[in-house]
Amino acid sequence: MVEFTPDAPPTVDTPWPVGLLSAKIKGWIDRLGTVWVEGEITQWGVSGGNVYGKLKDLEADATVGFTIWSSVKAKLPADLKQGDRVVALVKPNYWVKGGTLTMQVFEMRHVGLGDLLERLERLRQQLAAEGLFALDRKKPLPFLPAMIGLVTGKDSDAEKDVLRNAQLRWPSVRFRVAHAAVQGDRAVGEVTAGIRLLDADPEVDVIIVARGGGDFQNLLVFSDESLVRAAAACETPLISAIGHEADRPLLDEVADLRASTPTDAAKRVVPDVAEELAGVAQARSRIGTRVTNLLTHEIDRLEQLRTRPVLANPVSLVDSRAEELTRWVARSHELVDRVVERSLTRVGELAGQLRALSPQGTLDRGYAIAQLPSGAALRDVADAPVGTGLVLTLATGRVHSTVDESPIES
Repeated sequence: MVEFTPDAPPTVDTPWPVGLLSAKIKGWIDRLGTVWVEGEITQWGVSGGNVYGKLKDLEADATVGFTIWSSVKAKLPADLKQGDRVVALVKPNYWVKGGTLTMQVFEMRHVGLGDLLERLERLRQQLAAEGLFALDRKKPLPFLPAMIGLVTGKDSDAEKDVLRNAQLRWPSVRFRVAHAAVQGDRAVGEVTAGIRLLDADPEVDVIIVARGGGDFQNLLVFSDESLVRAAAACETPLISAIGHEADRPLLDEVADLRASTPTDAAKRVVPDVAEELAGVAQARSRIGTRVTNLLTHEIDRLEQLRTRPVLANPVSLVDSRAEELTRWVARSHELVDRVVERSLTRVGELAGQLRALSPQGTLDRGYAIAQLPSGAALRDVADAPVGTGLVLTLATGRVHSTVDESPIES
């Protein structure tokens, strides 16, 4: 067997052993040292207190494995998980025995989220879960506030922009300004106090919190939990006018209206007097046109009614019905006479029947009615012994008689 020299290049006759190749690979990799890499965690498994996972490139189809020893894991954020986008300080490590390459992790954190941003994101999720960002809790702004509350820095450009633009749109608008530091250690307490002071003022109809933009660090004031909760509890409609499009502080989320700049807030909080006067003029013009059209229509309708025959010659209606009325009157007389005649005939017939059935008719034919002293009619001869007094009713009157003989039964 041909001997080889470690520093000599390998050939077909003097190849390197696998161990030498592995050692050289490990040596090259070890010289890389530690590097910061960015990617997405696609695998995260814990075994024996250590973490074994994979990190995938955000765009290219490339993945590397990584190992986090338990001593390092204890120092990392506890909420790291599969699917997170992270940056990691890693050192490539080649395992000679297995011939595999892995990345040993020394630090790992969420991409773009330092400690402040990480806490801010958690607070955002917490407040959203509590419903403080919900649209249905946002209050509408008054059309024309009598008094506007303004929380801003003293003599700041934001204050000047709001006052100038609001007064240009509505010269009689009034402001109550609560000056506060808008950055630094005093900012959270002073802005919160300004919001509460104006909210407690019954004359203030709307509150504007204004600042003329700034970098991310300066805007963290308007994401402070105590300040945000004070704004959410505000009974008066509140406008956030921080003036920074790239980073939305949490105050923008809980405010009833978010204005892109202080100038935008001034335009949204009061109407433009020129526009409103033009609108009133247009409305008056439309009302006048509508009333004129209505009167013209009604005049034309009255003219049409006046030209109708019944109104042009009212007597014609009576004349056209007079003959018909005479006919009905004559007919009514005829019907009444006929009814009366039939009724008289019927009365005569009933009277004849009544006379035929009347006891008087019987008396007129020569009969008499015998009555005992008690007034009862005599029906049986046994009821009239000798000496009984009787009253005889005849056709023309009554006579008294006495039974002289014993009655003879027929």
